[in-house]
Amino acid sequence: MIQQACSGGTVGKALGILDCVAGFGRPVRFSELLEVSPYPKATLYRFLKTLTRQDMLSYNQNGTYWLGTRLMRLAHEAWKTASLAPLARPFVEALADRVGESVHLAQLDSGHVLFIDKIKATDQFETLARVGQVAPAYCTGVGKVMLAHLDPNRLEPVLKQQSFFQYTKATHNSARGLIAELEQIRRNGVAFDRQEHEHGIISIAAPILNPDGRVIGALSIATSTTRHTTEGLEVFRAALLETAEKIGENAAHWQCPA
Repeated sequence: MIQQACSGGTVGKALGILDCVAGFGRPVRFSELLEVSPYPKATLYRFLKTLTRQDMLSYNQNGTYWLGTRLMRLAHEAWKTASLAPLARPFVEALADRVGESVHLAQLDSGHVLFIDKIKATDQFETLARVGQVAPAYCTGVGKVMLAHLDPNRLEPVLKQQSFFQYTKATHNSARGLIAELEQIRRNGVAFDRQEHEHGIISIAAPILNPDGRVIGALSIATSTTRHTTEGLEVFRAALLETAEKIGENAAHWQCPA
C-alpha cells in the first residue's frame, strides 16, 4: 500500500505513508503499517514520529495512528478555495430535495474522479462515493460525462491513465469501448452508470460547463436498482441538466484548477 511512496523523495515518501494510513479507513497500528511498508522498522517509525509532531498524524493512547488535525484544516481550505463544492452546494441540496435520491458532485483530478460533495436524500441505499474519495473515471457516470466533454488534446493523456479494471460485468475493459460510449454521451448530453462500478448502483450524470464551454465538474443522481431502472433515470434528466447549467452559470468567475 505504500509502494507509491518509494518515489518523490522524502516528501513523496511521507505523503505515501499518509495515503496508507487513510487507506485503512480506521485508526491503524504500527505493526499493520509495517506489514505493508517497503521501509525498515526504524525508518517507518521515524517518518511516523515526524508526521505526528507536525500534526499530520495523531497518535492515540491505544497505540494507533490516524490522520491529524492539520490535514483536516488543509483539506477544509482546499475545499473552499480549489473546489467547486461551496459554490454548488445550494443547487446540489435543492436537487436532492427535488428528486429524493443521492446527488454527487465531482471534479476530474489526475485522470480520476474526485468526489467533492454528496447529499444523501434517503437511507434506503448507500453508495461508495464519499467526499474526498477518488474513483475511476471510465466506469462512473460523473467520470464518463467529464471525459466526454474534455478537449481532445486533454482526453488522450487522461485515457492513458485509466486502468480498465473490471469491477463488474458491465465495466469497460478497454479504451475502444469507452471511446465509443463517450461519443454517444456527447450526443445524448448525459451519461449513465449501469452498475459499472458497484453492483446494484446506477446513476445519470451531466457535465458542468463554464460559460466558455469548458468542463469543470459533473453532477449525478445515484440510486439503487431496487428503486429504479437505468431507463427510468430519464425522469431525472430535465432537473439534472437544469441544475448543472445553473452551477456552470454561477461558476463564471470561478478559477477551475488546470
